[in-house]
Amino acid sequence: MTSFERPTLVRDGVYEHLRRAVLDGDLMPGDRLGEVELGAQLGVSRTPIREALMRLTQDGLLIAEANKGVRVRTLSAAEARDTYVVREELDGLAAALAAQHHTPTDAQTLRGALHALQRAPSSDYREQTRLDLAYHRAITAATHNATLADLNRDLEQRVALIKHQTRTYNAHPQTDAQHADILTAILARDPDAARQAARTHVRTFAALVLQNLAQPTLPQPTPTQPTHPEKQA
Repeated sequence: MTSFERPTLVRDGVYEHLRRAVLDGDLMPGDRLGEVELGAQLGVSRTPIREALMRLTQDGLLIAEANKGVRVRTLSAAEARDTYVVREELDGLAAALAAQHHTPTDAQTLRGALHALQRAPSSDYREQTRLDLAYHRAITAATHNATLADLNRDLEQRVALIKHQTRTYNAHPQTDAQHADILTAILARDPDAARQAARTHVRTFAALVLQNLAQPTLPQPTPTQPTHPEKQA
C-alpha cells in the first residue's frame, strides 16, 4: 500500500487512503480489514479507521459480516454483467459528450492519459488498471458534466473491483486500438463515432470478464436509426 500522510482531517484522509488502496488493487477483493492492524499500519487510532470502514461499506467497496468484520467486496457474475450493461451506456454517453465539449486542455490531457496507458508494462496488471481507469476518467472530465461525473465515480468503483477480482488484463490485442479509436473520434468532434467506439470497447472487455466468470455475454442491442443519416456510407 502507498505511504500514508496524515491530513488535517484524519478520518477523511484514512477514508481516501483506503478507498484508493481498494481501487488500485493494493487491497484485493476478499481481503479482510482489521481495525487494529490498519490503525497500527497508518499510525492512527481505531476511531477514524472505524469511520472510514463504515463509509467504504456504504460506498459498496466493503462488505460487513457478522462476527467476521469487513472484507473487500467481491461481485457475483450477475452483478458484473449488470455493471457492464450500465457502463456501455454511460461510457458511450461520456465519449459523445466529450467529443462535443472538450477543450484544448482536455485534448492534451486525453492524449497524455492514453500515452501513459499504452506505455504501461504488460506484466504490471495493477498499473494497467490504474491507468485504464484514469483514461476513462479523463474522458468523463472532458464532458464537463458534473452529474455524469458523479455517476461514473460510483461505476468506476464497481469496475475496479471486477478488474481486480477477475484479473482480466487490459493488454488484450484489441484494447490499444479501441482506446485509440475512442480518442480519435473525440478529437475529431464526432459524437456518433465516439459513442460507438466507446460502446464497442466496453462490450469487448465485458465479454472477456463474463467469460472469466462463466456468464453469457451481453445481449446485442436493438438496431436504431443513426442520429445523422447523412453520415451513412
